[in-house]
Amino acid sequence: MAKYRRLNYVVPLMLLTCNQVHAQSSVTLYGIVDESIRYMTHTNAAGDSKLQMGNGGMTESRWGLQGVEQLGDGWSTFFKLENRFYINNGQSDASLPYFNEAQIGIRSTSFGQVILGRQYNVMIEGITIGGYGSNPWIPYDFSFQPEITLTGGIWTSNQVQYQVRAHDLMFSAGYAFGGDPGHMSYGSQIGVAAAYSPKDGPVKFGGAFQQSKDSLDGATAKAWTFGGSYTWDKTRFALGYIVNQRDPGFDNFANGPFTTAGLIATKYTDFSRRRMIMGGITQELGYAWHLAANVWRTLQDGTTAKNDGSAWQYQLVADYSLSVRTDLYAEADYAQYKGGLIGAQLQGIQSIGTAQKGTQLGMSVGLRHAF
Repeated sequence: MAKYRRLNYVVPLMLLTCNQVHAQSSVTLYGIVDESIRYMTHTNAAGDSKLQMGNGGMTESRWGLQGVEQLGDGWSTFFKLENRFYINNGQSDASLPYFNEAQIGIRSTSFGQVILGRQYNVMIEGITIGGYGSNPWIPYDFSFQPEITLTGGIWTSNQVQYQVRAHDLMFSAGYAFGGDPGHMSYGSQIGVAAAYSPKDGPVKFGGAFQQSKDSLDGATAKAWTFGGSYTWDKTRFALGYIVNQRDPGFDNFANGPFTTAGLIATKYTDFSRRRMIMGGITQELGYAWHLAANVWRTLQDGTTAKNDGSAWQYQLVADYSLSVRTDLYAEADYAQYKGGLIGAQLQGIQSIGTAQKGTQLGMSVGLRHAF
């Protein structure tokens, strides 16, 4: 049984008859509401700690609409609109578009699917279908998930992506349009992901490659990843590797999650290459409990010697399901930073307390409900 079961509100829109083929449409409302209380050390230059209600919890809260129309002969069309918001104050996440995911597509049971719009990039697709992302039962994008930073921020706008599954093999290819007159490659992104991902098998592995072009001068940023997981009974072991390589001129990517100011603030422009090794163990206990232990090791080659850096990051998670929709969790993380990685955004897109000293301890308790 899946950890989360969506409560579907299905609205019949139409029922058309043509050559004895019936096409039926539906729209589904879904979402996650997640809130936590989080304690963090070394959150400013003075080394002070803080205790606060977060913008969200281990998952950023969201609501969305998705719809599908069956066209017959295994074909269907679909759409998805999703907004992310802060549960502590009710505001939409100001760092993201109102509809952070906005897409339309067409799907075939035999030939795969084509998706157009703002959607996951192929780096996160590769990690997901490869089965080696941390805490796999928790939807991506929360307050401490360091690999998110090295995927390029999860989402890409103006993208067309093709995805297909053939037995136990999965493949995805994407292209994002830059839209710059006279410089068609400026601001664009291209990527591929592939994985061996059997639905019931114990072994999964895969990887991805992604190249982005600066929106103003066409400078290149490249990223690639590979890894896998092995599941024995209810214990999952995962190991992955991610590399980022950035040309000196890459500091503006309008199709991504950050503005130029955001890239500078997160010290993205301080490195020429970053390498991350990540691993984790996840344990299910009965139906109700998920336990996890994760570790990340990051090495940074800076644009100058002072920007060289490294980091060790550790995390423990305990999650208890009250029902198929609601769970309680406790999380603890500890990080050791050196050199140019101190103060960098290396926790996940929604981090609420970037480290300002060489070490940082974080602890969270929260409540999450999925519908």
